[in-house]
This record gives sequence, structure tokens and C-alpha cells, in this order.
Amino acid sequence: MVLGTSSGAGKSWLATALCRYYSHLGLRVAPFKAQNMSNNARVVSSASGQGEIGSAQYFQALAARAEPEVRMNPLLLKPEADTRSQVVLMGQVSAELTAMPWRSRSEAVWPQIAAALDALRAENDVVVIEGAGSPAEINLHASDIVNMRVARHAGARCLLVTDIDRGGAFAHLYGTWALLPETERALISGFVLNKFRGDASLLAPAPQMLQDLTGVPTVATIPMQWRHGLPEEDGVFDDRTLAAGPVHTTVAVTAYPRISNLDEFQPLKNVPGVRLRWVRSPADLSDLKTPDWLVLPGSKSTAADLAWLRAQGLDEAIAAHAGRGGTVLGVCGGLQMLGEALIDTAGIDGNAPGLGLLPLVTTFEVAKTVRRTQVQFGALQGPWAALAGVSVAGYEIHHGQTVQHPAMAARGDVALEVVPGIAWQNPAGNVLGVYLHGLLEDPAALKALWGHGAAPVPTLDSVFEGLAEVAATHFTEGFLQRLLQPAA
Repeated sequence: MVLGTSSGAGKSWLATALCRYYSHLGLRVAPFKAQNMSNNARVVSSASGQGEIGSAQYFQALAARAEPEVRMNPLLLKPEADTRSQVVLMGQVSAELTAMPWRSRSEAVWPQIAAALDALRAENDVVVIEGAGSPAEINLHASDIVNMRVARHAGARCLLVTDIDRGGAFAHLYGTWALLPETERALISGFVLNKFRGDASLLAPAPQMLQDLTGVPTVATIPMQWRHGLPEEDGVFDDRTLAAGPVHTTVAVTAYPRISNLDEFQPLKNVPGVRLRWVRSPADLSDLKTPDWLVLPGSKSTAADLAWLRAQGLDEAIAAHAGRGGTVLGVCGGLQMLGEALIDTAGIDGNAPGLGLLPLVTTFEVAKTVRRTQVQFGALQGPWAALAGVSVAGYEIHHGQTVQHPAMAARGDVALEVVPGIAWQNPAGNVLGVYLHGLLEDPAALKALWGHGAAPVPTLDSVFEGLAEVAATHFTEGFLQRLLQPAA
């Protein structure tokens, strides 16, 4: 099990690396995270057909060479507001659990979490478990269902990883260890220093001093991996992750409060000449040129994020970029925003006027569309013409259903429906809205959009191989094999 001293310490990254490392040993490997809180989700197999799990476990399953499925992340919390999350249990939205108080919910879902973990353990040689946040949140310990309760249930050998780049790493490791009950401290097999920059020999004598205090060795010092290629848990990117070379296209992604599925833009970080950046104010768009992209990504609360856009003055800035012929892409919630109106009679998301860049109207329904999707684009205009005839695979996760605005259609103002029920384009050709998540992860789409002359984008498999190599290189020799032995 991979635990962390905090969120962002490197749990997801390390768990993914270990999934591929142990797979290399010829073992059957599966990932597991009891509860994930994230608006980055993927569509996978479930007992009832298809369901949702957190993106991190989806990628960990691929790294393990396993088929992603809902038991690998039995509980997914998708934040809709500061104090409210949609609850997805075993891949399906549960209105009952969503309405239930948090502490009551924990006991209600534990039997299914434990059953999912037990089934994965029975079917595999190794289960790589990821914790959440920190296991030493003492206000949450009594109702824990994702950290040490899971570790105790499985008798897991635990690694505790910390982000040394933040500073205070040895205090974080010692403090986390010290706050755990003695029986749980005994499950900690090693400390991991992640995101290190500099000469590792200068860390001495701190690792030995920490071991003298705790009895736990520091088993790895992992260098900073700026461009490891794996999407971050929350989809965050920054300019430090850019490939070298001159920039020919800026892709500006609107960072509204309830953004979702940002990890699907990860491949663009590896396209030579492409720069990704956040947009939070009109000033962030002031230097955007006509060929540059403006992306409205998915949203877990479309109406609320539209209100935020307007409060920042971004609605006018987006319209101005589109009016100049600038390239605009809306994905899922972003597609819904591009239309004329959001209609919500079921109390799912909220009513709101859209940005008016596509003559469409979206109605929210209680039933949620969750499916993997393969489509072929029809004829497209403008900067999106390269996608015409291209077949791409992705997934859909949405409550909204979008159609042509009837009154506008009667007046002849009709969007070009390039994929029925999935994708629409404005008559000028520069604005495209799609329900298809994963478009910019599909190799065929990347090749069409960025040309035959672009350097190849690293495949996911090559990313997993690189992660496994880092783990193999920087852990104490033989330690990862010894982890396969049951805890004492």
C-alpha cells in the first residue's frame, strides 16, 4: 500500500510505477483505491454494464496490464460544491448515499469496499493499494475507510511517501508515523522521499536519524520527474512540464472552479511546439492569437461554472476570441456552455443562459450517460477540418442531453452536427463542441491535428515503462521484492 504525508506527495505516481514493476515480474497485478475524491473519471466495465472510476486507478490498471473495472475504485466522490459531492458506488451514482451524512456513509459502504478488495486479492498475485490524503488525519481516523482501515484489513506492507520539494519532509514523515497507533505504525515498511532535486548524499545523516527514531528505513529517494508523462491526479499542469522548442500554438484551458477530466489534455504537454496554460481572467487571453486554442473543459457543475465565467468577465473574452476566428473547443460541460441555454427541471445542475456560440440547448436529466464511445467525424470546417473522416475512441459522462435550439433552427440558424448527438460545429467552422472525452488522447486525432511532421507523442505504455524503470533504479536493491512478503 502506498500512503502519503499529504495530497500531492506522489501516491498515484508511485502506485502506477509499482503496478508496472510487479507486472514485469510475471505477476497478476491489480490496483485498488477504496475511495477517491476526484472529478477526473473514466468509464470502465461494471456488473451492470459500464460505470465510473477515478482516472488514477484507470491508468494504474493499464500499467498493471489489467482490464480496468469498478472494483479497483469502489467509491468515487465527485465534488459538485464545497460541501457536496455526487457519490458513485461500484461505478453507479447513488442518490441515497449522496444524501447521507459523511460519517454514516462510511459504515454503509465499508462492506462493499472490503468485498471488492478481497475479490481482487483472491484473483491476483499482487494488489497495489493507494491511500488518500494522509493516514494521520486524527479527526477522520475513527471513520476511515481508505487508509489504515484498508491496510489493517489487507495486512498490507505500507510505503509512506512525502514530497521533499515542499520542505519539511523528515518532519512530515515523523509526524505522520507518530500520530498513528502503534499497531498501524508496524505496517509501515519504508519511507520514500519523492521529488528530490540535488545531491542525495547531502541528506545524510537525516535518513538514519529518522530510522533511529522510528525503526523505519528510508528505502528510496526519487528525483523530480518533471515530464514523466502520467496525468496528475487533479489534472494540474504548469509551464515547467513543457517540451523544449519554439511554441507555435498555445492551448489555453479555462480553469473554472468545478473543472473535470483535465487529465485528458495530458498528451498535449508532449506535442512539440504546443504550450498549455490556465485561463482564470480576461488578462490571460489578452495575447491569444487567432490560431491559438481556447478550451472549455468538462465541469461537474456547469451552471455554477458559467456564473463564475461571467463574474470574471471571461464570457466576453471568450466571445471576442471566437469572433476573431479563434479556435474554440468545448468538451462535455464546455459544450453545454457554448450553447444558448441550460434547462434543468430535474434539479440536477441548474438553469442558465449559455454563451451563445452554438445554436444548441441542453436539458439535464436524472439518468446519467456513462459509456465508452467510438465515433467517426463527418465533414468539418475551418481549423477542425483535419478531423474529417477520422475515427476516434473516448468516453461520455454527462447528465445533459443537447439538441438544436428549435426556435433558432426554424430561423435557419443551425449548427453542423458532425457526429449525431455527440459533436456540433458553428457555420464559421472555428467553434467545436463535443461530448466525447478523450478526443485529444486518441493517437489518430493527435496525428490529424498536429500533422505527420510532428515528433511522436509518447505512448502510455512507454510512460508506464519509464515509471517502472525509475522505481527499479531508486529503491534499495531487493526491497520491492521483499515487499511481496506478508506483513509481520
